[in-house]
Amino acid sequence: MDIKFSVNAKSESPTRVLVKARNFTMYIDEPPQLGGEDKGANPVEYLLAALAGCLNVVGNLVAQEMGIKLDELKIEIEGTLNPAKFQGKQTTERAGYKEIHVSMKVKSDADQQTLERWLKAVEQRCPVSDNIANPTPVKLAFEKI
Repeated sequence: MDIKFSVNAKSESPTRVLVKARNFTMYIDEPPQLGGEDKGANPVEYLLAALAGCLNVVGNLVAQEMGIKLDELKIEIEGTLNPAKFQGKQTTERAGYKEIHVSMKVKSDADQQTLERWLKAVEQRCPVSDNIANPTPVKLAFEKI
């Protein structure tokens, strides 16, 4: 059974957008060095946040299924990108992250081998990391209003 998720967004400035997801409101903006007013995390930071959120949910779910007690789970994620392409400059580099590094710090009495199996299952089952790591068709369209 497929579940559909959706968001609606309205531009409030050239860099800031108000996004509604179910009953939640998010502001997305750019930092001043990228022309924004810093009124919210930027889109690529939200991407990293979405990955952290997904890894947390899946990590805890898999741990429960495997009988692993997670006393603490910290997730640190960073990525590097060159903003030249999205700024319209000539470059052969892609617009997105060159690479994303995830460090999951786990406090648990589980042994190393069990945690390695846990991490592999988390990586295989996280929908956000799957969308980042594999091509997902994105179809853009417009409607004149």
